[in-house]
Amino acid sequence: MNTHLKGVLYIALGASSYGVLATFVKYANNQGLGTGGLAFAQYLFGVLLLSMLTFLFSKRNRTTEADSAGRNKKAKLKLILFGSFLGLTSSFYYLSIQYVPVSVGIILLMQTIWMGVVLDYFMARELINKEKVIGALVAIVGTLLAAKVFESNVELHLKGIGYGLLAALSFTGVMFSTSRVGLQLPILVRTQYLVYGGFLVIVLFWNFQILQEFNWNVFIKWGSFLGLFGTILPPLLFNKGFPKIGTGLGSIIAALEIPVSVLSAYWILNEQISSLQWIGIAIILFAVVLINFKKESE
Repeated sequence: MNTHLKGVLYIALGASSYGVLATFVKYANNQGLGTGGLAFAQYLFGVLLLSMLTFLFSKRNRTTEADSAGRNKKAKLKLILFGSFLGLTSSFYYLSIQYVPVSVGIILLMQTIWMGVVLDYFMARELINKEKVIGALVAIVGTLLAAKVFESNVELHLKGIGYGLLAALSFTGVMFSTSRVGLQLPILVRTQYLVYGGFLVIVLFWNFQILQEFNWNVFIKWGSFLGLFGTILPPLLFNKGFPKIGTGLGSIIAALEIPVSVLSAYWILNEQISSLQWIGIAIILFAVVLINFKKESE
């Protein structure tokens, strides 16, 4: 398998992992499990496994790491800080799907498509070209369709929409940090410290709810599953895939998360997907291609 195809496969698998996450969280909620306990179990599993893996794989590199300890320490602190966005994304996203269907929640989360364009302009000082502006507007139109705004028989909960948009805002911070912070560190170490930051936020965000809802049965059954597919695999796979195929094509492949999430909600939760929703999803995917295609072809 050539390098380019490997990169596509890594990102497709990472996006698919993220895509099924909300469906299984909502499925667990329907079984009577609290969101705070699930989120804590997910991140606790991620912290424990990543710490063990980093310890095992870094033993041979201790001398090299000691030479640049000061520089790496700063990068790790930044990663923990930006990792707070990871914990906020999970918390707001899981709260959003308490009020709206998973198929709508993923559409709200993916507003990071146009939020990322705005962030690039202000933070990275990148010029906003015509394709990006048009792509962002197209994404908003697709969102209105995919979120069932024009369907009269659907009542959308404003609280769910608000949490979904906050999740998108936080996810934009995650995307920014994974592509720009601590790049000199190994992939495993970068993922580890991002998850550390996310774990700290989960503890602060859910606090007493964790004590009420967490138990070791939840950790073993759900924490391992959610931690693997939501906290460990996606960032590792993205960090391996994006350098091989570039940000433009990588972002297009990562949009696979949308149909995977919608289809998993249809199969597992029996959520009904209307024709207008599918049209909206197709428009959003087109917007992703439009925003990133020129970047990829340059």
